[in-house]
Amino acid sequence: MKRRTALRNLALTAAGTATLATACLSNTTENKVENTPVKLKANIKQSVCRWCFEDMPLEELADFCKDLGMFSIELLKEKEWKIVQDRGLTCAVATGDISLTEGFNDIKNHAKLQAFYPDLIRKAAAAGLPNVICFSGNRNGISDADGMENCAVGLDPLVKLAEKEGITLIMEVFNSKINHPDYMADSTKWTVDLCKKMGSARMKILYDIYHMQIMEGDIIRTIQDNHEYFAHYHTAGVPGRNEIDDTQELYYPAIVKAILATGYTGYLGQEFMPKKADKLGSLRESVLLCDV
Repeated sequence: MKRRTALRNLALTAAGTATLATACLSNTTENKVENTPVKLKANIKQSVCRWCFEDMPLEELADFCKDLGMFSIELLKEKEWKIVQDRGLTCAVATGDISLTEGFNDIKNHAKLQAFYPDLIRKAAAAGLPNVICFSGNRNGISDADGMENCAVGLDPLVKLAEKEGITLIMEVFNSKINHPDYMADSTKWTVDLCKKMGSARMKILYDIYHMQIMEGDIIRTIQDNHEYFAHYHTAGVPGRNEIDDTQELYYPAIVKAILATGYTGYLGQEFMPKKADKLGSLRESVLLCDV
């Protein structure tokens, strides 16, 4: 009995020591990984939308993005461009005081928009930025056919200027089901048809994956079939527009691989609204997830 008791105690001691050693090794490894700077594959150039992190100074966000190996902070106005450029980043998508609801689909907005955009296009080009964002606007009773014709008329002189300046105008697609009721450019087909009508390599689409998952689904096939008209991409989790983690229905590693398979060399903009307390931690996790 004494022998059996002694052997049992020895076994328990050995097991406890092994468990403790494993726990210590695990903690050491986790800390090492956490504290080691990440070297991204950077097969796709990642960006982040400023408005999702607007509660922190732009300088702080820019420093974090630079250290992580990102390339851009986007949807910035002219006065903010230099802040990110001084840190070795760019602004992948330039914006200004632009209405999402009063867009090019309504002729009554053309004079204002055509007065506003030339200055933004020229300044973005001078700063070396690639894209300037634009919007269809809400329907407000305008048919999709008339709205497309109006967009083509209103955008025509601006597209010609963009061609001259080397800037790409990108119209963002939104969902009209949840976030942007009545928005006209709420389908891939309508917006692709507009680009075809314009017939310019400087008029393309900001394909927002979150919005189009809500409206259409079939994301990867849509990218494969229409990628020549997509100049920029946005991410976010569905449902909720939050972190692109395992709580939502989109699997971004596969989506990013599909984007890269088309030969895409542009930017992928993280546009989710963090719900976790560690917002920059959420951004880091999302960037790593998309770094395929």
